[in-house]
This record gives sequence, structure tokens and C-alpha cells, in this order.
Amino acid sequence: MRILFFILTFIFSGALFAQDITGTWNGEIQARNRKIDIIFTVKKENSNYNTTIDIPSQRIQGITAKETSFDRKLFTVDMSNVGMLYKGEFNSENGQIKGTITEGTNSFPLLLKKGKAIVKKVKKRPQEPVKPYPYLEKEVIFDNKKAGVTLSGTLTLPKTEGLHPVVILISGSGPQDRDETISGHKPFLVLADHLTRNGIAVLRYDDRGFGKSTGNYSEATTHDFAKDVLSGVTYLKSRTDIDINNIGLIGHSEGGIIAPLVINQSKDIAFMVSLAGTGISGTELSVMQSKKLRSFPVPDEEAYEKAVRKAIEIAGSDKDIEVIKKELKTHLNNTTVPIIRNLGVSEAQITQIVSGTIDSQTSKWVRNFYHYNPADEYEKVTCPVLSLNGSKDTQVEAKINQEGIKNALIKGGNQDFKILELPNLNHLFQECETGAMSEYRDIEQTFSPVALNEISSWVLDHIQ
Repeated sequence: MRILFFILTFIFSGALFAQDITGTWNGEIQARNRKIDIIFTVKKENSNYNTTIDIPSQRIQGITAKETSFDRKLFTVDMSNVGMLYKGEFNSENGQIKGTITEGTNSFPLLLKKGKAIVKKVKKRPQEPVKPYPYLEKEVIFDNKKAGVTLSGTLTLPKTEGLHPVVILISGSGPQDRDETISGHKPFLVLADHLTRNGIAVLRYDDRGFGKSTGNYSEATTHDFAKDVLSGVTYLKSRTDIDINNIGLIGHSEGGIIAPLVINQSKDIAFMVSLAGTGISGTELSVMQSKKLRSFPVPDEEAYEKAVRKAIEIAGSDKDIEVIKKELKTHLNNTTVPIIRNLGVSEAQITQIVSGTIDSQTSKWVRNFYHYNPADEYEKVTCPVLSLNGSKDTQVEAKINQEGIKNALIKGGNQDFKILELPNLNHLFQECETGAMSEYRDIEQTFSPVALNEISSWVLDHIQ
């Protein structure tokens, strides 16, 4: 689930002069006790720059930036199509670019050096399947015509003849590829392989604006992503090898709150599985995450929570967006800035932190998320539901969220649901020590076999 902090890190900037910016640039960010390599390849065609971005440690390649500019001083890579932005300044004395990369509320210093990076060896991922697969794999596309979006994905099918039950995998927040690649793992690839080997077809796809899919990710909300899933349902119904009476949804993290939205707009969903999904409002989740995952101390926890809630109230109001930004700036200056200033942060850095926080909290996705409570949708879901959460999930706490889902299903009269907290698993359903996000990459396991078997067994039991 997207982490809606107030401040996650501090921003640094440097001096600059003009020069030719084309070529390959590499650097790394320090994110919660782990280093992530980032490579920019900048080309110039006529008077226009274009940039592609690779993140080897995340196994992400070829992100195409929306726009790149260099005005003799400032180098800007606008990746708003996938919710990211880089701004840096060139230093002619050392030939480096010093700046900041931002994704949502996450901002990290990123120093770029010219030349190819030394690509570090990716850790072993023994659960990833190796071709040839004992099932069929097809590259597919389907359209969300109303949004003007084409989704590109992979459909895996058992080799047995006849009609196949099928599930659509729905990724978590942030732009994701069809394998939901994160921290060097491909959980959706492993899950799809497991399910298809057990006789269940699987459709997984690149999020809009990412990978081979078209559209603009940063302009979409949770409700828009639900429409993309509905387009996938329509596509599956058009095939002659799919059992249209057994179409299910499996959503991870944000995908777990997208799934009930889809079900309540379609009569074609036979069952759903929520993996690390939430059962409380976006506001409450944001407050919990801002306190639990905060990376800086505060003098008064009660006052800090009050400030967070007030910021959310301001950002989520129905006032004109410019009025909201003005009120939010005043609020942050009165509450958050004094905390940062006491930590020795420069005034220039504080200005950038406040600006980034305002931009994030007033984005379409965040404002929509604050107001969305998945429990309202779960209350209307009548099909079978399986909800799995890990006991060591630090992003989506199991107990409070499962309680929210359970109470909503009971209130709505759902007669077939199972809610299970799996011991010692984190947000990615890996067996772990602490559940901290910094552990994800270092864990060899991609997806706990216990969780995989729980999912496949339950789905097979609910095929009509």
C-alpha cells in the first residue's frame, strides 16, 4: 500500500553550469537501509530530449519519461506518467548532477555520474519458473475504451482441453508491471505459475502507463484502476477457452481494495481473494502509516497525529485546489516545519519538502484514497471472499484491517468468507524476521508456499 508519510527524507541540491546532457548517467538512492541503483539514458532528437530509466535492483527496464528538459542549469526528468520526478543541477567542476528524485511523498537525494553503472548481481530467486513451462503462455491486449487505455498482459492457460477457471491479478499501489516486480522479486509471476500448474488460468497485466500498457498512471485513482480490471473481465468473456462462470479476482495491497469495487460493478465475478488488503478508510490507514513508518522523531506524538489528521482534512476538502494548497502550506509551516528545523535541515531543503508534500497530498490518487473506505464496498459483496494478511506486515497491519473486512462482510450478510492471518509473513507474503520493508530484497523467498497453497486450495474449492 502506498506509504502516505508527511516527510520521508531530506532533499539536497547543488551548484550547476551548462553542458551537453546526453548519454548514460547512473546513481543510487539510500532508501530505508538499502541502496537502489538508477540509470538514466538521455538522447536528443532535434531540439528535444528524451530519457529512459532503468532500475536494475528492482528489475525494471525501459521506463520512458514523459518529458526531459535542460535549460543550461536545471536538469528535469518528468516521469509523471509513472508518478515520479527528478530535478538536478549540473556541476561543471566535477561533471556530476546533484538533485532529488521524488515518487509520491518519497523524496531521495540522487547524485548522477556520467557513464555506465556496474550492474550488481541480482540475488537468487529460486521460486521463479524457468521455461519451458508445463502450460500455455500468451501475450494479450485489451482496451478500456472509455479511458482510451490499452492494457498489455500475459494470459497463462493449463494445457488441458475445455473451459478453464481464471483469475485476474490486481497489483498494489504505484505503477507496477504484470509481474508486480518489487525489491528484485516477481510475486505475480510466481503466483501465476503456481495457480496455472494447479489448473487455474491467470491474467496479469502492466498497469496503465507502465510497461507496454498505454495511458497516464499519475492521473488515475483507485476507482479508475477498477475500470481497467472490468475491461479485463470483458476481454476474458470474449475468449472461447475461459469458463465465464468462474472468473475470480486476486488483489494485492491496493489491489485488495480495487477488487470489491469491481465486483460491485459486475455480475461476472465468482469469487475474490484479498492479499494484504485494507478494511479501514484511507484516512485512518494514512494516519497509522505516518506514525508507524515515520523515519524521524517528534516531540509530541498526540500533537503530531492531530497535525496529520488536520492536513488530511485540508487536502481532502472540496475547495478549489489552489485554496487547498495555500491552506495546506500554512498548516505545514505551523506544525511540521518547526520539527524539521529542529533537526538541522536548511531552509532551502525545508521549502522543497513542504512543496513536495503539498503536491503529493493534493494529487488525484491521494485525495481519492483519503475518502475511500473499502469496508463500504465489502458490505455489498455477496460472492465468496478469502482475505489473507501477514502477521508481520508493517505496511498494512493485519488485525485492524481484517477486523474491518470481517465486520463489513457480516453486516452485509455474506455467507461464504474466510479471513486468515498467516504467521511470520510480511506485506509481500515472504517468511521474514521483522517485516520491515528493508528486508524484502534480502529475503531469497518470493512468496511463501504456505500462502500459495492457501490461495490455490481455496480457489479450487470455490470453482462452481
